[in-house]
Amino acid sequence: MESTRADKWLWAVRVFPTRTAATNGCQAGHVSVNDAAAKPSTSVKVGDRITVTGRGPVRVLEVVRVIDKRVGAAIAVDCYFDHSPPAPPREYDAPFLVRDRGTGRPTKRDRRQIDRFRR
Repeated sequence: MESTRADKWLWAVRVFPTRTAATNGCQAGHVSVNDAAAKPSTSVKVGDRITVTGRGPVRVLEVVRVIDKRVGAAIAVDCYFDHSPPAPPREYDAPFLVRDRGTGRPTKRDRRQIDRFRR
């Protein structure tokens, strides 16, 4: 097989959980092939660079093998080379709220602080 549809390949290598989600991602403009916006029917062949945005961190994948059937995760990893930039370190605005074990239920003030931290 020399080429396949972009949505089919993204689904087959487990970038998207369903083929419908892959199609919707392409239609929404979250997928580009070789720096050009990709429709779901865009052909993908070996050597193409696919960029996926909108689902967590940006993923940049190079096609190593063209497949159109969904395979296991161990095999799917062999079908692409990941050029994605490393994820930025997580920064927290507030220090973690640490409660000593055995201190009982949180007070009203403690609950408000916890709720403020979670927002």
